[in-house]
Amino acid sequence: MARVFAAAVLVVSTLLVLAPPTPGGAAGIWRRGETADPGSLDPAKATTVVEEHILNELLEGLVVYDAKGALAPGAADSWEVSADGLTYLFHLRPDARWSNGAPVTADDFVFSFRRVMDPKTGSPYANILYTLRNGEAVNVGKVPVDQLGIRAKTAATLEIALEHPAPYFLAQLTHTTALPVYPPDVARFGAGFARAGRLTGNGAFVLKSYLPNDSMVLEKNPFFHDAKNVALDGEVILPIEDHAAALRRFLAGEIDSYDDVPIGQIAYVRGHLADSLKIAPSLGSYFYAFDTRHKPFDDARVRQALSMVIDREFLANQIWGGTMLPGYSFVPPGIPSYGAPSTVRWKDQSIFDREDEAKRLMAAAGYGPEHPLRLSFRTNQSENHKATAVAIADMWKVLGVETEFIVTDAPTHYAFLASKAPFDVARSGWFADYPDAQNYLFLGQSDNPGLDYSHFSDPAFDALMHEAAVTADAAKRQAILHEAEAILLDQQPYLVLMSYQASNLVSPKLRGWETNIMDLHLGRYVSKRP
Repeated sequence: MARVFAAAVLVVSTLLVLAPPTPGGAAGIWRRGETADPGSLDPAKATTVVEEHILNELLEGLVVYDAKGALAPGAADSWEVSADGLTYLFHLRPDARWSNGAPVTADDFVFSFRRVMDPKTGSPYANILYTLRNGEAVNVGKVPVDQLGIRAKTAATLEIALEHPAPYFLAQLTHTTALPVYPPDVARFGAGFARAGRLTGNGAFVLKSYLPNDSMVLEKNPFFHDAKNVALDGEVILPIEDHAAALRRFLAGEIDSYDDVPIGQIAYVRGHLADSLKIAPSLGSYFYAFDTRHKPFDDARVRQALSMVIDREFLANQIWGGTMLPGYSFVPPGIPSYGAPSTVRWKDQSIFDREDEAKRLMAAAGYGPEHPLRLSFRTNQSENHKATAVAIADMWKVLGVETEFIVTDAPTHYAFLASKAPFDVARSGWFADYPDAQNYLFLGQSDNPGLDYSHFSDPAFDALMHEAAVTADAAKRQAILHEAEAILLDQQPYLVLMSYQASNLVSPKLRGWETNIMDLHLGRYVSKRP
């Protein structure tokens, strides 16, 4: 089958003129390449990995990830959990301060959680916190926001009550929705508070300036409780969506890190930058979303056929140069509490048998040589994503599918998906907010409209997800989630393609940068030698 996709390989194998290395930026400043600009620095509105990276530098939740990706105390230095798993009591650090020197209080967290869950805020990620008592009822407007299961017992003691036991709750508190905001900022500036010169944070760094499509400058926060152990003076965050341009800038010493590698140059990188290339397991899924609201993508036969003809081994090994893994599950492997994920029923069939079955499915749905399927495909303009799309369009030709491409920058792409406007097929993906299968499968819940880009709705799937949410027995919960994943794979509202491995370029000048399964790297743990 490889010969069919030769054109796709040529798209990404154009030779790159590489600049020779030159001395890099100032010591103490991490010049950090990111794949895009942030869409929002409001924790209630953030949805992308780029926003997560930046917000984790500016704000600190009750719990954080350490350099190795393990849970660690954050703004809370300790906590207790009730015997029934329903009540958490957090003790804030006595030296927790906002970047203006004001103390961080339990009331600040109460305000922030209520703000996220208030339906007037319109947080697309609010359902992450449905684990809180009355979380869903508050978010859909059934009960007032002051009934949310969170209260300040004292200025330094915060109590959170859960709707049901959730073994992943502490990990949920690392998510952007659980980051605190400074109430006086919101009172003064309203929705426009999350900007340079306005945003007061409690993280290791403060936002000094931001020029979209150019750079964001962060400075060390002297009021951060662990400031004495923060070695960096600051960070300069540079949005570089063109991966080849990022590689050139890395070679020239203009950036110290970048969280992806241009697939057309992976052989060069492996050969010449082996010490800088960091490839490690990661909890990320790469998939396409079908808009199931309209024909023909409301037909599971069409979705399944388009999925079956894709050669995932070719994508992972040839297009992505071995930096990805073929994906036949929606939940990626590597989650201890879930075990091996469920897979599509045709995983072990040959690609030729899959093509034959796919043609039968398409014919049954009314498509064939006399009635070809014409579809538009949306992606953001990373060369890795474009090359993948070109290869898949070639694979779809065996079904007579004609593909039109719509390519935009990343913020525009995700803003379009969030707008709920109709589409045919769109690139998407998911990196774990917390290491639990529920954090992937909830993307298929019909009551998760902010993140269910496919607009999939299946009562049986929803019922299983709700049952899993209230099941305390770990083995029973695991079995229920596997059953839910099987439905998602059978219906294919999301066309599963690959599982991510984290692929980072990291300068040897950076110390303390460690690979971890969450692929999170906070500046507070990093130093930079001259």
